[in-house]
Amino acid sequence: MAEYEASGLNRTAFCQQKGLSLSTLVRYRRRQQQTTGESANGNRWLAVEISGATAVAGGENASGLAVSLPGGWRIEIGRGFDPDTLKRLLVVVERR
Repeated sequence: MAEYEASGLNRTAFCQQKGLSLSTLVRYRRRQQQTTGESANGNRWLAVEISGATAVAGGENASGLAVSLPGGWRIEIGRGFDPDTLKRLLVVVERR
């Protein structure tokens, strides 16, 4: 499961690349959730690293968030972002 999560691939692409059936990956995922106490919807605690970088974009008073994802993806959210746009973006990212 760690290899799958680190790959940045969606489930189908990962299974094709590794020669696994999708049901096998799903079974391992369920086992991991039971072992770690992770909920069925995938919610879990994630490690957070505070970087020394200053504001995202917008000057010295700007405040925002930056999330680095497996596969080199990075999402930066500036101050005053639209939460609905972020939700739509996350839906797309989860499909990968």
